[in-house]
Amino acid sequence: MMRAALPLAALLVLAGCSVQPQMPGKSEPVRQQSHPRYAPPPGGNAYWDPSLGVYVLQGSSKVYYRERVYYRWNRGWSWSSSAQGPWQPTDSSGVPAGLGRTYSD
Repeated sequence: MMRAALPLAALLVLAGCSVQPQMPGKSEPVRQQSHPRYAPPPGGNAYWDPSLGVYVLQGSSKVYYRERVYYRWNRGWSWSSSAQGPWQPTDSSGVPAGLGRTYSD
C-alpha cells in the first residue's frame, strides 16, 4: 500500500506545480481585477498591479489609484483626491512604495 501511495503523492506534488501561473515577461504587467483590501477607483476602468501596489487607470497615461488617492507621474509625482485634480506635488516618498520604485524623480 505504501508503494502505491508514494507515486501518487509525487504525482500530486508535480501536478500542483504545473498549475501555478507562469511568470510574465518584463514587458507584460501582472493584472488582477481587484485587490482584497483596496477598493477600485469609483467609475474608473482600472486593474490592480501587484508589483506597483496600486490600481492602474486604463486610458489615462501614468495615473494610478489607491485608498481614495490618485497618483500621477509627469516628470515628477503629484497626488489628488480626484482624477481631474487639482494635483499637489510630492516626491517618491509620498506614493506607494512599489509605484515609487518604478519611476525615478
